[in-house]
Amino acid sequence: MRTIDLRSDTVTQPTEAMREAMLRAPVGDDVYGEDPTVNALQDRLAADLGFAAALFVPTGTQSNLLALMGHCERGDEYIVGADAHTYRFEGGGAAVLGSIQPQPIPQAADGTLPLDKVEAAIKPVDPHFARSKLLALENTWHGRALPFGYMAAARELATRRHLGLHLDGARLYNAATAYGRPARDVAAGFDSVSVCLSKGLGAPVGSVLLGSAELIERARRWRKVAGGGWRQAGMLAAAAMHALDHHVGRLADDHARASRLAEALGAIDGLTLQGCHTNMVFVDVPAARLKDLAKHTAAKGIRLSIGYLPSIRLVTHLDIDDEGIDRTIDAFKTFAY
Repeated sequence: MRTIDLRSDTVTQPTEAMREAMLRAPVGDDVYGEDPTVNALQDRLAADLGFAAALFVPTGTQSNLLALMGHCERGDEYIVGADAHTYRFEGGGAAVLGSIQPQPIPQAADGTLPLDKVEAAIKPVDPHFARSKLLALENTWHGRALPFGYMAAARELATRRHLGLHLDGARLYNAATAYGRPARDVAAGFDSVSVCLSKGLGAPVGSVLLGSAELIERARRWRKVAGGGWRQAGMLAAAAMHALDHHVGRLADDHARASRLAEALGAIDGLTLQGCHTNMVFVDVPAARLKDLAKHTAAKGIRLSIGYLPSIRLVTHLDIDDEGIDRTIDAFKTFAY
């Protein structure tokens, strides 16, 4: 029985065509800047998204960390959502490794940081305070594409208050798909953007940090310090290039399947549909039934992220087809809540 894995879009497997592209990739030593496929990926994304330079790195966590350390010095702070990935789910790297203080702001339900609260959090120039240097946003956030006009408003504030503006765009292409706009429009106005290639795009490894030439040069040094310098990485870059060529347009299929799944689950008595955003569906199950649901779905070959909270996130991706959605709906329908 084929496993249907809805835990995350990070679980995708390289397609046969992607594996073939990896096999054929010309490679070199990337620490010396000599891997032609890595260089081609960096040049392509910089041109596509409107930046001067780019850096291919192993993970989105490292990409965000390098951005924060590129923008900020010891004793600086970055303003960030209290439920943002860079603040909650990246090990406190900015503080631990960069001596950068986070200033969390509670997010609104749509993922935005209320700009009046952001402005109120900016510290005066005074030796008593950390120096406010950067505003970090996330798009998508829990699957939600930020209101498109909000990003321009955030840019205006950042410019007026002399802050850098960073985007954790791990799922930037999902946001672009939701807007019906080019990815370049989503990245516009930011001083740096991190793009993950191993989520919905389906590459096995890697993220790219984009920014000015000066920022990327600082990031390149910090990548080496953090142990992220790699050698013949072109095979991984080739997978990313294949994903950009073949897997961007099909993100709309993931969104459509998530919408169909949400509609069906929302009609089941005992389940509460919390929402469907891009490729993510959120449902609440009675807490007392979570463990039994986990056993029930596992027996049917369906993997879910089920913990102690009643809310469950189901994520569609390129390895989830229509038959997988049907099996998942049937599994939820046949469970006694």
